[in-house]
Amino acid sequence: MNKFKIVFYVATGLFTALMLFSVGNYFFQTEVIKQGFTSFGYPSYLVIPLGVAKLLGLAAIWFAPKQFLKEWAYAGFFFNVVLAFFAHTMIGDGQSMGAVIALVLLLTSYWSSTKV
Repeated sequence: MNKFKIVFYVATGLFTALMLFSVGNYFFQTEVIKQGFTSFGYPSYLVIPLGVAKLLGLAAIWFAPKQFLKEWAYAGFFFNVVLAFFAHTMIGDGQSMGAVIALVLLLTSYWSSTKV
């Protein structure tokens, strides 16, 4: 196995775990997450659709037979993570480091996927 595959699997696996943790919170602690979205100025009705979109995006990254579906999934996650970073930074809740970690893992996953 070449080094790019190893980097891809590690980065994508860690990113997947982080997103599944997020989705789990969205589905099982919906009211708490809705309050957080409201405090950020986002509509609370986005919580469940965003959780579903994250699951579909992860499925696309891991299993999509067409490259353009993976590209769209990476783009969606990129915008989600960047917006999360700025939302946490602007509200000053000290939680923006999770978004930074997610962004590094996402970019590493994307970069290594182009090398595999």
